[in-house]
Amino acid sequence: MNFHDILTRQQEFFTSQKTKNLKFRKIYLEKFKEVIIKNEDILYEAIYRDFGKSKFDTYTTEISFVLKDIDYYLKNLHSLAKPKRVRTNLANQLGSSKIHPEPLGCTLVIGAWNYPYQLSLSPVIAAIAAGNTCILKPSEVAENTMKAMAKIINENFPKEYLFVAEGGVEEITEILKLKFDKIFFTGSPKVGQIVYEAAAKHLTPVTLELGGKSPAVVTSSANFEVAAKRIVWGKFLNAGQTCVAPDYILVDEKVKDSFLDTLKSYIEKFNYQPDAAHYTRIINDRNFDRLLKLIDQEKVFYGGKSDASSKYIEPTLLHKVTWADAVMQEEIFGPILPVLTFKNFNEALLQIAKGEKPLSAYLFTNDSEEKEHFISKISFGGGCINDVVMHLSNDNLPFGGVGTSGIGNYHGKFGFDAFSHQKAILSRVTWGEPDLKYPPYSDKKLHWIKKLL
Repeated sequence: MNFHDILTRQQEFFTSQKTKNLKFRKIYLEKFKEVIIKNEDILYEAIYRDFGKSKFDTYTTEISFVLKDIDYYLKNLHSLAKPKRVRTNLANQLGSSKIHPEPLGCTLVIGAWNYPYQLSLSPVIAAIAAGNTCILKPSEVAENTMKAMAKIINENFPKEYLFVAEGGVEEITEILKLKFDKIFFTGSPKVGQIVYEAAAKHLTPVTLELGGKSPAVVTSSANFEVAAKRIVWGKFLNAGQTCVAPDYILVDEKVKDSFLDTLKSYIEKFNYQPDAAHYTRIINDRNFDRLLKLIDQEKVFYGGKSDASSKYIEPTLLHKVTWADAVMQEEIFGPILPVLTFKNFNEALLQIAKGEKPLSAYLFTNDSEEKEHFISKISFGGGCINDVVMHLSNDNLPFGGVGTSGIGNYHGKFGFDAFSHQKAILSRVTWGEPDLKYPPYSDKKLHWIKKLL
């Protein structure tokens, strides 16, 4: 596959101005929705073959997000694309000022394997809603979903507008040599650095959706039943292979024992046994082996069992964990949940703040002062109070990281903005202008310039 030729065709197509037409964008958003719905069974089968994800989970955590994004842009496209009038300062009177959102051009979206449809197609939808062309490179780790997306998109969309590139490291390395107008990447910080470096050679703007160790802090004032129920659901959804999953728990040491018991009871209630259709398998042998090495059997409070033939790892709670343990040195990205304790809430926040800024953070409390300290004292991409994961389902909130957990954000309006340039336009009248800014200069002119500026 000659990716240079495809990009050249997309550049020519973008130059034709067709993608800037709002009617054109809406037609293809509608077509995108039609293609997804028509090929749902193909998408379900592919993701099940990759890591055993059920139809229920695939729809609720993947396809519903994609369809919701399309509906959002169909409903709001005119208001998002409309020039925004802003205040004109005194020095530019008589005049008017507007911000015109314009598409960046030819974009590249590099998707992730853990939610292969949502994390690949949602950025693509934002890109075409904003008026760009797009090349999508899904993750080859989830090979069957990559092939499914390539099939349903490449058979239904013109290559000069939207194209799915298949392949692995060799192919993405070649693609990254090309000059795009925007690169959107979802994945690990390590690969994010490679993408960022490649983009820098062309001064290409990037959005990097990365990860990190997202904490869930549980204080003594929390509702333990609610906290345990929501943490267990959010952590073991997709077998923990979720970038915003709680990576570890920090719980007040006074309530640690009772909270561990409550966590255990919900794991058992939700039934994550090997035959459970709702419990996803680990994506591949490499990640399976990596995760097993993080389970210190001497610190297992619950779980710890595994089966290599089916890449099954039982939901595992670790206790008596320290910050120096191996499981605390990297993002887990699997069904292992370390539980650490704290004596002082503010010292716990300080410990979090010492590390890299996480993609998400969660607090369970009924104390308003603790809520305020949590929000103000630690930096993270986004999060919840008394819940986990659900913040990313709100189109009105930006989703993205900060520091090593990411650059930029998307979802809803923020996705449209991520793939747009905000063009500034000042329009002036041609009469009634004083000559203050023109030579020759004088002390009197400076006196008035100081007042105006």
